Amino acid sequence: MAFGGFNGMWIFAMFDLPTDTRKARKDYREFRDKLLGDGFTMLQYSVYARYCASSENTISHRQRVKNALPPDGEIRLVTITDKQFEKMQVFHGKTRQATEKAPKQLSFF
Repeated sequence: MAFGGFNGMWIFAMFDLPTDTRKARKDYREFRDKLLGDGFTMLQYSVYARYCASSENTISHRQRVKNALPPDGEIRLVTITDKQFEKMQVFHGKTRQATEKAPKQLSFF
């Protein structure tokens, strides 16, 4: 989906967070809640993605993810274009689910 000649972008957040203690599990839940609150969607366990309508918008969301990192965690952020996202191949076993789509309306945050 293009807005004003710009093809949107997707930010992928892939992370490893410890869950071996009560505090670590709490940190994990809080980090996950921050991702969801910032508009990310879970694609797979520990892999979340968010659509952004502009490159400037990706910068602010990347910073929010970085700021939310628990002390013992690791995050990898990857940004790809909407066109690259459309080329993603998704394979399912017996249960098929719809592939994520870019939002149909522009969101302001």
